[in-house]
Amino acid sequence: MKTVGEALIAHLEQRGVDTIFGIPGVHTVEMYRGLADSPIRHITPRHEQSAGFMADGYARATGKPGVCLLITGPGVTNAITPMAQARADSIAMLVISGVNRVATHGHEEGFLHELPNQHAMMREVALWSHTLHRAEDLDRVMTRAFTRMTSARPGPVHIEVPLDVMNMPVAAPATVPALPAPARPAPDAIERAAQALSNAERPLILAGGGALGAAADITTLAERLDAPVITTTNARGLLGGHPLEIFASPSLESVRAVMAEADVTLAIGTQFGRTDYDMYEDGKSPALRHLIRIDSDAAQVSRVRLPDLPIVADAALGVSALLTATEGKQRVHDAAARATQARDAALAEIGAAYADQITMLHMIRDAIPGVRIIGDSTQAIYAGNLICNMPAPRRWFNAATGYGALGYGAPAAIGAALGAPDTPVLCLSGDGGLQFVLSELGTAMDERAAVIFLVWNNNGYQEIERFMRDNAIEPEGVKPSAPDFVQVAQAYGMPAERIIGIAALTQALDRALAAKTAYLIDMIVD
Repeated sequence: MKTVGEALIAHLEQRGVDTIFGIPGVHTVEMYRGLADSPIRHITPRHEQSAGFMADGYARATGKPGVCLLITGPGVTNAITPMAQARADSIAMLVISGVNRVATHGHEEGFLHELPNQHAMMREVALWSHTLHRAEDLDRVMTRAFTRMTSARPGPVHIEVPLDVMNMPVAAPATVPALPAPARPAPDAIERAAQALSNAERPLILAGGGALGAAADITTLAERLDAPVITTTNARGLLGGHPLEIFASPSLESVRAVMAEADVTLAIGTQFGRTDYDMYEDGKSPALRHLIRIDSDAAQVSRVRLPDLPIVADAALGVSALLTATEGKQRVHDAAARATQARDAALAEIGAAYADQITMLHMIRDAIPGVRIIGDSTQAIYAGNLICNMPAPRRWFNAATGYGALGYGAPAAIGAALGAPDTPVLCLSGDGGLQFVLSELGTAMDERAAVIFLVWNNNGYQEIERFMRDNAIEPEGVKPSAPDFVQVAQAYGMPAERIIGIAALTQALDRALAAKTAYLIDMIVD
Protein backbone atom coordinates (compact mmCIF):
# COMPACT_ATOMS: atom_id res chain seq x y z
CA MET A 1 0.00 0.00 0.00
CA LYS A 2 1.05 3.59 -0.64
CA THR A 3 -0.47 6.96 0.03
CA VAL A 4 -2.46 8.53 -2.80
CA GLY A 5 0.39 11.02 -3.26
CA GLU A 6 2.95 8.24 -3.65
CA ALA A 7 0.71 6.16 -5.91
CA LEU A 8 0.06 9.15 -8.15
CA ILE A 9 3.80 9.51 -8.80
CA ALA A 10 3.98 5.76 -9.52
CA HIS A 11 1.22 6.24 -12.12
CA LEU A 12 3.23 8.97 -13.81
CA GLU A 13 6.30 6.74 -13.94
CA GLN A 14 4.32 3.97 -15.62
CA ARG A 15 2.92 6.45 -18.16
CA GLY A 16 6.49 7.30 -19.19
CA VAL A 17 6.78 10.66 -17.43
CA ASP A 18 10.45 11.45 -16.77
CA THR A 19 10.28 15.15 -15.83
CA ILE A 20 8.00 17.24 -13.59
CA PHE A 21 8.04 21.02 -13.28
CA GLY A 22 6.92 22.45 -9.96
CA ILE A 23 7.51 24.39 -6.76
CA PRO A 24 6.84 22.42 -3.56
CA GLY A 25 4.56 23.73 -0.83
CA VAL A 26 2.68 22.46 2.19
CA HIS A 27 -0.24 21.52 -0.07
CA THR A 28 1.84 19.12 -2.20
CA VAL A 29 4.48 17.65 0.12
CA GLU A 30 2.73 14.28 0.30
CA MET A 31 3.24 13.88 -3.44
CA TYR A 32 6.89 14.80 -2.99
CA ARG A 33 7.17 11.77 -0.71
CA GLY A 34 6.61 9.72 -3.84
CA LEU A 35 9.23 11.67 -5.80
CA ALA A 36 12.01 10.94 -3.32
CA ASP A 37 12.64 7.41 -4.66
CA SER A 38 11.35 8.03 -8.17
CA PRO A 39 13.48 8.26 -11.33
CA ILE A 40 11.33 11.23 -12.36
CA ARG A 41 13.40 14.42 -12.49
CA HIS A 42 11.98 17.41 -10.65
CA ILE A 43 12.69 20.88 -12.07
CA THR A 44 12.17 23.90 -9.82
CA PRO A 45 11.45 27.13 -11.72
CA ARG A 46 11.24 30.50 -10.02
CA HIS A 47 7.51 30.94 -10.68
CA GLU A 48 4.57 28.65 -11.43
CA GLN A 49 3.84 30.44 -14.69
CA SER A 50 7.29 29.39 -15.82
CA ALA A 51 6.58 25.82 -14.69
CA GLY A 52 3.69 25.76 -17.15
CA PHE A 53 5.72 27.26 -19.97
CA MET A 54 8.56 24.81 -19.29
CA ALA A 55 6.09 21.94 -19.50
CA ASP A 56 4.81 23.40 -22.79
CA GLY A 57 8.31 23.65 -24.28
CA TYR A 58 9.14 20.15 -23.09
CA ALA A 59 5.96 18.79 -24.73
CA ARG A 60 6.58 20.52 -28.05
CA ALA A 61 10.19 19.34 -28.20
CA THR A 62 9.55 15.73 -27.20
CA GLY A 63 5.99 15.04 -28.35
CA LYS A 64 5.21 13.79 -24.82
CA PRO A 65 2.91 15.49 -22.28
CA GLY A 66 4.41 18.16 -20.04
CA VAL A 67 3.61 17.73 -16.34
CA CYS A 68 3.36 20.34 -13.56
CA LEU A 69 3.01 19.76 -9.81
CA LEU A 70 1.66 22.89 -8.09
CA ILE A 71 0.18 24.08 -4.84
CA THR A 72 -3.46 25.05 -4.50
CA GLY A 73 -4.55 28.69 -4.87
CA PRO A 74 -1.71 30.88 -6.18
CA GLY A 75 0.12 27.89 -7.66
CA VAL A 76 -2.68 27.00 -10.05
CA THR A 77 -3.78 30.57 -10.72
CA ASN A 78 -0.21 31.35 -11.78
CA ALA A 79 -0.43 28.40 -14.18
CA ILE A 80 -3.62 29.54 -15.91
CA THR A 81 -1.73 31.62 -18.48
CA PRO A 82 0.47 28.76 -19.75
CA MET A 83 -2.54 26.44 -19.69
CA ALA A 84 -4.43 28.88 -21.90
CA GLN A 85 -1.46 29.02 -24.30
CA ALA A 86 -1.34 25.21 -24.35
CA ARG A 87 -5.06 25.02 -25.06
CA ALA A 88 -4.79 27.51 -27.93
CA ASP A 89 -1.93 25.52 -29.49
CA SER A 90 -3.21 21.99 -28.67
CA ILE A 91 -0.30 21.08 -26.39
CA ALA A 92 -0.71 18.14 -24.00
CA MET A 93 -0.15 19.35 -20.43
CA LEU A 94 -1.08 17.77 -17.11
CA VAL A 95 -1.37 20.11 -14.13
CA ILE A 96 -1.62 18.32 -10.78
CA SER A 97 -2.39 20.46 -7.76
CA GLY A 98 -3.33 20.17 -4.15
CA VAL A 99 -6.52 21.67 -2.74
CA ASN A 100 -7.76 22.21 0.81
CA ARG A 101 -9.63 19.48 2.69
CA VAL A 102 -12.96 18.46 1.16
CA ALA A 103 -15.05 19.61 4.13
CA THR A 104 -13.75 23.18 3.76
CA HIS A 105 -14.72 23.64 0.10
CA GLY A 106 -17.07 26.52 -0.59
CA HIS A 107 -17.18 27.89 2.97
CA GLU A 108 -14.56 30.67 2.54
CA GLU A 109 -13.33 30.43 6.12
CA GLY A 110 -9.92 31.87 5.35
CA PHE A 111 -7.81 28.71 5.01
CA LEU A 112 -4.35 29.10 3.46
CA HIS A 113 -4.50 29.40 -0.36
CA GLU A 114 -8.30 29.09 -0.31
CA LEU A 115 -10.39 29.79 -3.38
CA PRO A 116 -14.21 29.83 -3.52
CA ASN A 117 -14.22 27.02 -6.10
CA GLN A 118 -10.84 26.10 -7.56
CA HIS A 119 -12.27 23.27 -9.65
CA ALA A 120 -14.84 25.55 -11.33
CA MET A 121 -12.14 28.08 -12.15
CA MET A 122 -9.78 25.51 -13.64
CA ARG A 123 -12.38 23.77 -15.78
CA GLU A 124 -12.87 27.02 -17.71
CA VAL A 125 -9.31 26.87 -19.08
CA ALA A 126 -8.54 23.13 -18.91
CA LEU A 127 -10.05 20.64 -21.33
CA TRP A 128 -11.00 18.66 -18.25
CA SER A 129 -10.62 19.25 -14.51
CA HIS A 130 -11.34 16.75 -11.76
CA THR A 131 -11.28 16.68 -7.95
CA LEU A 132 -10.11 13.32 -6.58
CA HIS A 133 -12.55 12.63 -3.74
CA ARG A 134 -11.84 8.91 -3.24
CA ALA A 135 -8.52 7.08 -3.13
CA GLU A 136 -9.92 4.12 -5.05
CA ASP A 137 -10.69 6.38 -8.03
CA LEU A 138 -7.03 7.23 -8.67
CA ASP A 139 -6.49 4.64 -11.45
CA ARG A 140 -9.56 5.75 -13.36
CA VAL A 141 -8.88 9.46 -12.91
CA MET A 142 -5.27 9.21 -14.10
CA THR A 143 -6.29 7.14 -17.13
CA ARG A 144 -9.03 9.58 -18.01
CA ALA A 145 -6.62 12.51 -17.66
CA PHE A 146 -4.07 10.98 -20.05
CA THR A 147 -6.83 9.99 -22.47
CA ARG A 148 -8.37 13.46 -22.56
CA MET A 149 -4.99 15.18 -22.72
CA THR A 150 -3.59 13.20 -25.64
CA SER A 151 -6.54 12.06 -27.77
CA ALA A 152 -8.81 14.04 -30.10
CA ARG A 153 -7.52 17.61 -29.87
CA PRO A 154 -4.75 17.60 -27.20
CA GLY A 155 -4.54 20.26 -24.52
CA PRO A 156 -4.20 20.93 -20.79
CA VAL A 157 -6.01 18.93 -18.11
CA HIS A 158 -6.08 19.41 -14.34
CA ILE A 159 -6.35 17.08 -11.37
CA GLU A 160 -6.66 18.44 -7.84
CA VAL A 161 -6.07 16.25 -4.79
CA PRO A 162 -7.52 17.40 -1.42
CA LEU A 163 -5.15 17.38 1.54
CA ASP A 164 -7.20 14.75 3.36
CA VAL A 165 -7.24 12.48 0.29
CA MET A 166 -3.56 12.89 -0.54
CA ASN A 167 -2.38 10.73 2.39
CA MET A 168 -5.10 8.05 2.21
CA PRO A 169 -3.83 4.49 1.68
CA VAL A 170 -4.29 2.97 -1.75
CA ALA A 171 -2.89 -0.04 -3.59
CA ALA A 172 0.13 0.80 -5.71
CA PRO A 173 -0.56 0.34 -9.43
CA ALA A 174 0.88 -2.92 -10.80
CA THR A 175 0.10 -1.85 -14.36
CA VAL A 176 -1.79 1.04 -15.87
CA PRO A 177 -4.72 0.61 -18.26
CA ALA A 178 -4.04 1.07 -21.95
CA LEU A 179 -5.13 4.34 -23.53
CA PRO A 180 -7.56 4.32 -26.46
CA ALA A 181 -6.04 3.83 -29.89
CA PRO A 182 -5.94 6.88 -32.20
CA ALA A 183 -9.01 7.37 -34.36
CA ARG A 184 -8.87 5.66 -37.75
CA PRO A 185 -10.44 7.26 -40.82
CA ALA A 186 -13.60 5.95 -42.43
CA PRO A 187 -12.61 3.98 -45.57
CA ASP A 188 -15.34 5.54 -47.74
CA ALA A 189 -14.21 9.05 -46.80
CA ILE A 190 -10.61 8.19 -47.65
CA GLU A 191 -11.69 6.80 -51.02
CA ARG A 192 -13.62 9.97 -51.85
CA ALA A 193 -10.72 12.16 -50.74
CA ALA A 194 -8.21 10.14 -52.76
CA GLN A 195 -10.35 10.37 -55.88
CA ALA A 196 -10.78 14.15 -55.55
CA LEU A 197 -7.08 14.74 -54.91
CA SER A 198 -5.96 12.45 -57.73
CA ASN A 199 -8.25 14.22 -60.22
CA ALA A 200 -7.33 17.73 -59.11
CA GLU A 201 -5.46 20.03 -61.47
CA ARG A 202 -4.22 22.32 -58.70
CA PRO A 203 -4.26 20.39 -55.43
CA LEU A 204 -3.04 22.09 -52.26
CA ILE A 205 -2.13 20.87 -48.77
CA LEU A 206 -2.47 23.02 -45.66
CA ALA A 207 -0.60 21.62 -42.65
CA GLY A 208 -0.89 22.77 -39.04
CA GLY A 209 0.64 21.73 -35.75
CA GLY A 210 -1.55 18.64 -35.60
CA ALA A 211 0.25 17.27 -38.67
CA LEU A 212 3.70 17.02 -37.05
CA GLY A 213 3.42 13.28 -36.47
CA ALA A 214 2.80 12.66 -40.17
CA ALA A 215 5.71 14.66 -41.63
CA ALA A 216 7.30 11.93 -43.74
CA ASP A 217 4.01 10.69 -45.20
CA ILE A 218 2.83 14.23 -45.96
CA THR A 219 6.04 14.80 -47.92
CA THR A 220 5.44 11.61 -49.91
CA LEU A 221 1.79 12.49 -50.52
CA ALA A 222 2.70 16.01 -51.66
CA GLU A 223 5.25 14.60 -54.11
CA ARG A 224 2.73 12.07 -55.42
CA LEU A 225 0.03 14.69 -55.94
CA ASP A 226 2.58 17.34 -56.94
CA ALA A 227 0.89 19.68 -54.49
CA PRO A 228 2.42 22.67 -52.70
CA VAL A 229 2.25 22.50 -48.89
CA ILE A 230 1.55 25.66 -46.87
CA THR A 231 2.76 25.24 -43.29
CA THR A 232 1.44 27.32 -40.41
CA THR A 233 3.66 28.61 -37.59
CA ASN A 234 3.36 25.43 -35.52
CA ALA A 235 4.07 23.22 -38.54
CA ARG A 236 7.04 25.19 -39.86
CA GLY A 237 9.79 22.88 -41.08
CA LEU A 238 7.35 20.00 -41.66
CA LEU A 239 8.87 19.30 -45.08
CA GLY A 240 12.37 20.43 -44.09
CA GLY A 241 12.74 23.08 -46.79
CA HIS A 242 11.45 20.78 -49.56
CA PRO A 243 10.78 22.61 -52.88
CA LEU A 244 7.05 22.02 -52.36
CA GLU A 245 6.92 23.68 -48.92
CA ILE A 246 5.59 27.23 -48.72
CA PHE A 247 7.04 28.17 -45.33
CA ALA A 248 5.13 31.43 -45.24
CA SER A 249 2.01 32.63 -43.46
CA PRO A 250 -1.41 32.10 -45.05
CA SER A 251 -2.17 35.63 -43.85
CA LEU A 252 0.03 37.01 -46.67
CA GLU A 253 -1.58 37.95 -49.99
CA SER A 254 0.96 36.00 -52.03
CA VAL A 255 0.22 32.80 -50.08
CA ARG A 256 -3.51 33.42 -50.20
CA ALA A 257 -3.25 33.56 -53.98
CA VAL A 258 -2.10 29.93 -53.98
CA MET A 259 -5.02 29.03 -51.71
CA ALA A 260 -7.50 30.82 -53.97
CA GLU A 261 -6.40 29.04 -57.16
CA ALA A 262 -6.49 25.51 -55.69
CA ASP A 263 -9.32 23.32 -56.94
CA VAL A 264 -8.97 20.76 -54.10
CA THR A 265 -7.49 21.58 -50.70
CA LEU A 266 -6.45 19.01 -48.11
CA ALA A 267 -6.16 20.56 -44.61
CA ILE A 268 -4.33 18.38 -42.08
CA GLY A 269 -4.29 19.10 -38.35
CA THR A 270 -4.88 22.82 -38.70
CA GLN A 271 -7.40 24.84 -36.66
CA PHE A 272 -7.73 27.60 -39.27
CA GLY A 273 -6.95 29.89 -36.32
CA ARG A 274 -7.27 33.61 -36.99
CA THR A 275 -3.70 34.40 -35.93
CA ASP A 276 -2.46 32.02 -38.63
CA TYR A 277 -4.94 32.66 -41.44
CA ASP A 278 -6.06 36.24 -40.77
CA MET A 279 -3.48 37.81 -38.47
CA TYR A 280 -4.09 41.28 -39.95
CA GLU A 281 -7.84 40.86 -39.43
CA ASP A 282 -8.68 42.03 -42.93
CA GLY A 283 -11.22 39.27 -43.52
CA LYS A 284 -9.75 38.51 -46.95
CA SER A 285 -8.75 34.88 -46.46
CA PRO A 286 -10.03 33.21 -49.63
CA ALA A 287 -12.80 30.66 -49.90
CA LEU A 288 -11.46 27.17 -50.46
CA ARG A 289 -12.96 25.03 -53.18
CA HIS A 290 -13.56 21.38 -52.29
CA LEU A 291 -12.04 21.45 -48.81
CA ILE A 292 -11.07 18.07 -47.33
CA ARG A 293 -10.25 18.36 -43.66
CA ILE A 294 -8.45 15.75 -41.52
CA ASP A 295 -8.70 16.42 -37.80
CA SER A 296 -8.64 14.14 -34.77
CA ASP A 297 -11.39 16.15 -33.06
CA ALA A 298 -14.95 15.91 -34.35
CA ALA A 299 -15.81 19.27 -32.78
CA GLN A 300 -12.78 21.04 -34.23
CA VAL A 301 -13.31 19.78 -37.76
CA SER A 302 -16.37 22.01 -38.17
CA ARG A 303 -14.96 25.18 -36.60
CA VAL A 304 -14.05 28.26 -38.68
CA ARG A 305 -14.02 26.48 -42.06
CA LEU A 306 -16.76 23.96 -42.88
CA PRO A 307 -15.25 21.20 -45.03
CA ASP A 308 -16.85 19.61 -48.05
CA LEU A 309 -15.46 16.31 -46.80
CA PRO A 310 -14.67 15.94 -43.07
CA ILE A 311 -12.37 13.09 -41.99
CA VAL A 312 -12.21 12.61 -38.23
CA ALA A 313 -8.98 10.72 -37.70
CA ASP A 314 -5.48 10.89 -36.32
CA ALA A 315 -3.38 12.82 -38.85
CA ALA A 316 -0.76 10.09 -39.25
CA LEU A 317 -3.40 7.41 -39.82
CA GLY A 318 -5.40 9.60 -42.17
CA VAL A 319 -2.43 10.52 -44.35
CA SER A 320 -1.17 6.94 -44.36
CA ALA A 321 -4.58 5.78 -45.60
CA LEU A 322 -4.51 8.42 -48.34
CA LEU A 323 -1.10 7.18 -49.45
CA THR A 324 -2.47 3.68 -49.82
CA ALA A 325 -5.53 4.93 -51.68
CA THR A 326 -3.51 7.05 -54.12
CA GLU A 327 -0.89 4.37 -54.86
CA GLY A 328 0.10 4.48 -58.53
CA LYS A 329 -1.66 7.80 -59.17
CA GLN A 330 1.37 10.02 -59.61
CA ARG A 331 0.48 13.46 -60.95
CA VAL A 332 2.65 16.13 -62.55
CA HIS A 333 1.68 19.77 -62.19
CA ASP A 334 3.80 22.88 -61.78
CA ALA A 335 3.67 22.79 -57.97
CA ALA A 336 7.37 23.41 -57.26
CA ALA A 337 7.41 26.44 -59.53
CA ARG A 338 4.25 27.82 -57.90
CA ALA A 339 5.71 27.25 -54.44
CA THR A 340 8.91 29.06 -55.38
CA GLN A 341 6.93 31.96 -56.82
CA ALA A 342 4.81 32.19 -53.65
CA ARG A 343 7.86 32.16 -51.37
CA ASP A 344 9.61 34.86 -53.38
CA ALA A 345 6.48 37.01 -53.54
CA ALA A 346 5.91 36.62 -49.81
CA LEU A 347 9.44 37.81 -49.03
CA ALA A 348 8.95 40.86 -51.25
CA GLU A 349 5.56 41.54 -49.68
CA ILE A 350 6.68 41.82 -46.05
CA GLY A 351 9.08 44.74 -46.49
CA ALA A 352 12.78 45.34 -45.93
CA ALA A 353 12.82 45.42 -42.12
CA TYR A 354 11.15 42.04 -41.70
CA ALA A 355 13.21 40.62 -44.58
CA ASP A 356 16.42 41.61 -42.75
CA GLN A 357 15.18 39.89 -39.59
CA ILE A 358 14.38 36.73 -41.53
CA THR A 359 17.91 36.81 -42.94
CA MET A 360 19.14 36.91 -39.34
CA LEU A 361 16.97 33.94 -38.38
CA HIS A 362 18.30 31.90 -41.28
CA MET A 363 21.84 32.92 -40.29
CA ILE A 364 21.19 31.53 -36.79
CA ARG A 365 19.80 28.33 -38.35
CA ASP A 366 22.95 27.89 -40.44
CA ALA A 367 25.38 28.87 -37.67
CA ILE A 368 23.91 26.30 -35.22
CA PRO A 369 23.09 23.12 -37.18
CA GLY A 370 19.86 21.50 -36.03
CA VAL A 371 18.98 24.42 -33.75
CA ARG A 372 15.57 24.76 -32.18
CA ILE A 373 14.54 28.44 -32.15
CA ILE A 374 11.99 29.21 -29.44
CA GLY A 375 10.59 32.68 -29.19
CA ASP A 376 8.58 35.19 -27.28
CA SER A 377 6.38 37.89 -28.77
CA THR A 378 9.00 40.16 -30.29
CA GLN A 379 9.77 41.71 -33.67
CA ALA A 380 12.09 39.06 -35.11
CA ILE A 381 9.69 36.32 -34.05
CA TYR A 382 6.80 38.09 -35.79
CA ALA A 383 8.98 38.17 -38.91
CA GLY A 384 9.76 34.45 -38.64
CA ASN A 385 6.10 33.60 -38.19
CA LEU A 386 5.52 35.25 -41.54
CA ILE A 387 8.39 33.43 -43.28
CA CYS A 388 10.98 31.03 -41.91
CA ASN A 389 12.63 28.05 -43.55
CA MET A 390 13.51 25.43 -40.93
CA PRO A 391 15.14 22.06 -41.71
CA ALA A 392 12.84 19.90 -39.57
CA PRO A 393 9.57 20.04 -37.62
CA ARG A 394 9.54 21.10 -33.95
CA ARG A 395 12.47 23.44 -34.62
CA TRP A 396 10.42 26.65 -34.59
CA PHE A 397 7.75 27.55 -32.06
CA ASN A 398 6.70 30.50 -29.96
CA ALA A 399 3.79 32.16 -28.21
CA ALA A 400 3.21 34.95 -30.72
CA THR A 401 0.17 33.21 -32.23
CA GLY A 402 -2.90 31.79 -30.52
CA TYR A 403 -3.11 33.02 -26.93
CA GLY A 404 -0.01 35.18 -27.38
CA ALA A 405 1.44 35.15 -23.85
CA LEU A 406 4.52 37.26 -23.09
CA GLY A 407 7.19 35.62 -20.97
CA TYR A 408 6.92 32.31 -22.82
CA GLY A 409 10.28 32.13 -24.57
CA ALA A 410 12.85 31.60 -21.81
CA PRO A 411 11.02 28.96 -19.74
CA ALA A 412 9.77 27.11 -22.83
CA ALA A 413 13.34 27.01 -24.14
CA ILE A 414 14.56 25.58 -20.82
CA GLY A 415 11.83 22.92 -20.90
CA ALA A 416 12.72 21.99 -24.48
CA ALA A 417 16.45 21.80 -23.69
CA LEU A 418 15.78 19.51 -20.73
CA GLY A 419 13.43 17.30 -22.72
CA ALA A 420 15.72 16.93 -25.75
CA PRO A 421 19.24 17.81 -24.56
CA ASP A 422 20.93 16.67 -27.78
CA THR A 423 19.22 19.40 -29.80
CA PRO A 424 20.73 22.90 -29.45
CA VAL A 425 18.23 25.54 -28.31
CA LEU A 426 18.22 29.29 -28.90
CA CYS A 427 15.66 31.47 -27.12
CA LEU A 428 14.83 34.74 -28.87
CA SER A 429 13.12 37.21 -26.51
CA GLY A 430 12.60 40.93 -26.49
CA ASP A 431 13.93 43.08 -23.68
CA GLY A 432 10.35 43.55 -22.48
CA GLY A 433 9.27 39.90 -22.66
CA LEU A 434 12.41 38.56 -20.97
CA GLN A 435 11.72 40.75 -17.94
CA PHE A 436 8.54 38.76 -17.30
CA VAL A 437 10.72 35.74 -16.46
CA LEU A 438 14.22 37.11 -15.95
CA SER A 439 14.81 34.99 -12.86
CA GLU A 440 14.53 31.81 -14.93
CA LEU A 441 18.12 32.42 -16.04
CA GLY A 442 18.88 30.98 -12.62
CA THR A 443 16.84 27.86 -13.43
CA ALA A 444 18.83 27.35 -16.63
CA MET A 445 22.05 27.42 -14.61
CA ASP A 446 20.70 25.19 -11.84
CA GLU A 447 19.59 22.54 -14.33
CA ARG A 448 22.51 22.89 -16.75
CA ALA A 449 20.17 23.69 -19.63
CA ALA A 450 22.54 24.92 -22.35
CA VAL A 451 20.16 27.47 -23.85
CA ILE A 452 21.52 30.44 -25.79
CA PHE A 453 19.40 33.42 -24.70
CA LEU A 454 19.40 36.06 -27.44
CA VAL A 455 17.84 39.34 -26.30
CA TRP A 456 16.34 41.45 -29.09
CA ASN A 457 16.93 44.68 -27.19
CA ASN A 458 15.13 47.60 -28.83
CA ASN A 459 14.55 49.50 -25.61
CA GLY A 460 10.91 48.76 -24.93
CA TYR A 461 7.81 47.50 -26.68
CA GLN A 462 8.80 48.91 -30.07
CA GLU A 463 6.23 46.93 -32.07
CA ILE A 464 3.41 48.37 -29.93
CA GLU A 465 4.93 51.84 -30.13
CA ARG A 466 4.97 51.60 -33.92
CA PHE A 467 1.35 50.37 -33.96
CA MET A 468 0.32 53.36 -31.83
CA ARG A 469 2.07 55.81 -34.15
CA ASP A 470 0.58 54.17 -37.24
CA ASN A 471 -2.86 54.72 -35.71
CA ALA A 472 -2.21 58.35 -34.70
CA ILE A 473 -1.97 57.50 -30.99
CA GLU A 474 0.64 59.17 -28.88
CA PRO A 475 2.79 56.30 -27.51
CA GLU A 476 2.33 55.68 -23.81
CA GLY A 477 3.56 52.85 -21.59
CA VAL A 478 5.91 51.38 -24.19
CA LYS A 479 9.29 52.26 -22.66
CA PRO A 480 9.81 50.06 -19.59
CA SER A 481 13.41 50.42 -18.51
CA ALA A 482 15.57 47.33 -18.87
CA PRO A 483 18.30 46.15 -16.52
CA ASP A 484 21.84 45.43 -17.62
CA PHE A 485 21.06 41.95 -18.92
CA VAL A 486 24.73 41.01 -19.05
CA GLN A 487 25.21 41.78 -15.36
CA VAL A 488 21.98 39.99 -14.42
CA ALA A 489 23.10 36.85 -16.28
CA GLN A 490 26.53 37.01 -14.71
CA ALA A 491 24.93 37.34 -11.27
CA TYR A 492 23.47 33.87 -11.86
CA GLY A 493 26.88 32.60 -12.99
CA MET A 494 25.92 32.65 -16.68
CA PRO A 495 28.48 33.89 -19.22
CA ALA A 496 27.10 36.82 -21.20
CA GLU A 497 28.07 39.58 -23.60
CA ARG A 498 26.60 42.61 -25.32
CA ILE A 499 26.79 43.23 -29.06
CA ILE A 500 25.62 46.14 -31.19
CA GLY A 501 23.45 45.10 -34.12
CA ILE A 502 23.05 41.92 -36.13
CA ALA A 503 26.45 42.12 -37.83
CA ALA A 504 28.26 40.93 -34.72
CA LEU A 505 25.92 38.01 -34.05
CA THR A 506 27.70 35.18 -35.90
CA GLN A 507 30.88 35.54 -33.84
CA ALA A 508 28.86 35.85 -30.64
CA LEU A 509 27.04 32.61 -31.45
CA ASP A 510 30.41 30.89 -31.96
CA ARG A 511 31.47 32.00 -28.49
CA ALA A 512 28.15 30.88 -27.01
CA LEU A 513 28.47 27.41 -28.53
CA ALA A 514 32.05 27.09 -27.34
CA ALA A 515 30.95 27.83 -23.76
CA LYS A 516 28.87 24.61 -23.66
CA THR A 517 26.56 26.11 -21.05
CA ALA A 518 23.68 28.55 -20.89
CA TYR A 519 24.81 31.84 -22.44
CA LEU A 520 23.20 35.27 -22.90
CA ILE A 521 23.73 37.65 -25.80
CA ASP A 522 22.27 41.11 -25.34
CA MET A 523 21.89 42.41 -28.90
CA ILE A 524 21.18 46.14 -29.12
CA VAL A 525 19.02 46.86 -32.17
CA ASP A 526 17.32 49.95 -33.52
